[in-house]
Amino acid sequence: VWEAQYGDFINTAQAIIDEYVTSGNAKWELKSSLVLLLPHGYEGQGPDHSTGRLERFLQLAAETNIRVANATTAAQYYHLLRRQAVLLMTDPLPLIVMTPKSLLRNPQAASPLAAFTSGSFQPVLDDPLRADSAQQVKRLVFCSGKLGVELDASPARAEATSVAVARVELLAPYPAAEIAAVVRRYPKLEEIFWAQEEPRNMGAWSFMEPRLRETLAALEREISL
Repeated sequence: VWEAQYGDFINTAQAIIDEYVTSGNAKWELKSSLVLLLPHGYEGQGPDHSTGRLERFLQLAAETNIRVANATTAAQYYHLLRRQAVLLMTDPLPLIVMTPKSLLRNPQAASPLAAFTSGSFQPVLDDPLRADSAQQVKRLVFCSGKLGVELDASPARAEATSVAVARVELLAPYPAAEIAAVVRRYPKLEEIFWAQEEPRNMGAWSFMEPRLRETLAALEREISL
């Protein structure tokens, strides 16, 4: 595991990542299971210091050569690393994890003990606040990372009963089946959005847009940013 104190620490390691981590298997059959922990999220540290350049890694993702995740709960993070260890012998891949500093002590990122002793990593987390009111939901918002936590903390969340927020915890490989399952859960949807902190040319949007459009087209739906 290689952990950066700030997201921009990855900048000078980019050549090593390009040559050995993401393309080493295709070039020399060098299989890596390196885990990169990169703080990521706009938290007042400046435009470069705060970002782990999620978009860079998604641009490097091809033919299932890396895993890119943005876990938002302690249990999700635990099961993600546990799964990485289990796959060391059968399906070794580098794992890139966005780890926002603001979630380290955020009570909303905590998990009950039972969540550690049972269950597994979930590529997509559906909205628990809408578990019993799926028929009322008209707008579905997909997002990833700490933005999902911040949206849940909004005072408007409880009142916006027609809005559901789903967190995409695994970005690559793209979890098509899990995303489709979330969409099917809300039969009266009128709008589906992707939300992110970053500008349109950064973050996950460029990677997710064509994949989301393909998934939603099969369900006769559309996606907006």
